[in-house]
Amino acid sequence: MKRFFALMLTLALATIGLASHSHANPLQATIYKDPNCGCCAIYADYLVARDVEVEVIESDQVVQMSRMTGIPEEMQGCHLTMIEGYAISGHVPFETIDRILAERLDAKAYTLPGMPMGSPGMGGMKNAPFEIYQINGATAEIYDVQ
Repeated sequence: MKRFFALMLTLALATIGLASHSHANPLQATIYKDPNCGCCAIYADYLVARDVEVEVIESDQVVQMSRMTGIPEEMQGCHLTMIEGYAISGHVPFETIDRILAERLDAKAYTLPGMPMGSPGMGGMKNAPFEIYQINGATAEIYDVQ
C-alpha cells in the first residue's frame, strides 16, 4: 500500500513537472482532499480565480501523502496541493505560491499548518499573521508571513 501511494505521489510530481511559471501556460495544480472537507473545494475555487487549472482528487490518504512529501503530521494543513513539483499543504495564500514558483528554492514542501481562520478557503476573520513554513528534510523554518 505504501508503494502505491509513493508511486501516486511520484506520478503527480512528474505530471505537474518543473516548468517555469509562464503567463502563456497556465499553472496546473492537483489538490488531494479528504472527501468530507468542504473548505478544500473553496480553496480550489480560490486558485481557479487566480488562473490556476485545478484538478481535485478525493482521498482518505492525505495525511500519509503529506508525510511522504516531508511534512510532519503536526505541521500539515487539511489538504495537499501539488504544483510544479512543489507540495503545498493547507490554505497557503497565492502570493506565497507565486513567490515559491519565482524563487525555485531546493525545498519541495511548504505548509500553513492547521486551518487558520481568514486564510484562503476558510471563513472568519484573520486574527494573526499566517506563518508559512518551508520544509527542508527534518528542518522546518518560516518562509513567509502573510
